[in-house]
Amino acid sequence: MNWTTLAATALGALVGVGSTLLADRARWRRDLADRTRQERKQIYVTVLTKYRLAYEAMHAAAVTGRDEAPAARETAVREAFRESGSDEARETALICAPQEMSDVLEKVYATLRELQDAFAAGDPPLHSPELQEQRLRHAEAIWAARAAMRRDLEGTG
Repeated sequence: MNWTTLAATALGALVGVGSTLLADRARWRRDLADRTRQERKQIYVTVLTKYRLAYEAMHAAAVTGRDEAPAARETAVREAFRESGSDEARETALICAPQEMSDVLEKVYATLRELQDAFAAGDPPLHSPELQEQRLRHAEAIWAARAAMRRDLEGTG
């Protein structure tokens, strides 16, 4: 038996197995990056949606309760916020998102809580320039979060 033939066959098998393992590893990493990107995307969409639902529910409670007793309006606004699910979505995002994204989401949350306080207190009034300024700060924080999310999702993988 010729040893060179046997060695060449063994070397060919080794190269074949090695290249298959490398290709499988590359595919696994790509699949993992895709799953991570999809999970983050779902988390980001959920948190922004819950923040929007919280805003809309609080605003509706403030509009409905503007002629009610201050305590009733405050209770309705705070309950609307609690029922929105934004705290749960926020916690999920803070656990799963990179630190830079968590910081951005916390800024959005802070503006949402400022709006909650304003809606609950009825001060400033709903159509006042001061409240419009708070709403604008919240909208700007949302837009900044969306841009950061796009950058994060494009960079993942």
